[in-house]
Amino acid sequence: MTPDSLPPVLHVALVHPEIHWNTGAVGRTCLATGARLHLIRPLGFSLDDKQVRRAGLDYWPRVNPRVWESWPEFETELSDLGAAFFFSAEAQRTLWEIDFPDRTVLVFGRESVGLSPEIRARYREKLVKIPMADPELRSLNLSNSVAISSYEALRQRAVRARPAAP
Repeated sequence: MTPDSLPPVLHVALVHPEIHWNTGAVGRTCLATGARLHLIRPLGFSLDDKQVRRAGLDYWPRVNPRVWESWPEFETELSDLGAAFFFSAEAQRTLWEIDFPDRTVLVFGRESVGLSPEIRARYREKLVKIPMADPELRSLNLSNSVAISSYEALRQRAVRARPAAP
């Protein structure tokens, strides 16, 4: 079986997440959307922390995130997972301008500062932002951003999968 013959897959990667309850909430969203959660160390909390489990409710054991020791380790496998999109407030393109393929990786940075300048520079053409009406608003909560983008990717898949109208 080749990767192209596998069913569509959605991946969510959190690079150096800092807040346990955001990661727990993202884990629940991943279960709801069928996405695989990837956590890239260093993490700002322990995965054994009761607050991660509390935010993920009793679902956390089923989330089964893949934990990577570093960004370089994850980056070597990134292209095998699917087309990657990196979320940043400095992106030129919005979520609504992106055609997410069936195999997609949504990459998010730390709650406090987002993705590192190095990652943003390396993947500048793959940066995406979530449109916001208030230009003074810097960002949305990480777990909200993951939910918005994950469901947009799924919505696009559902539209493509609909049979053509007679």
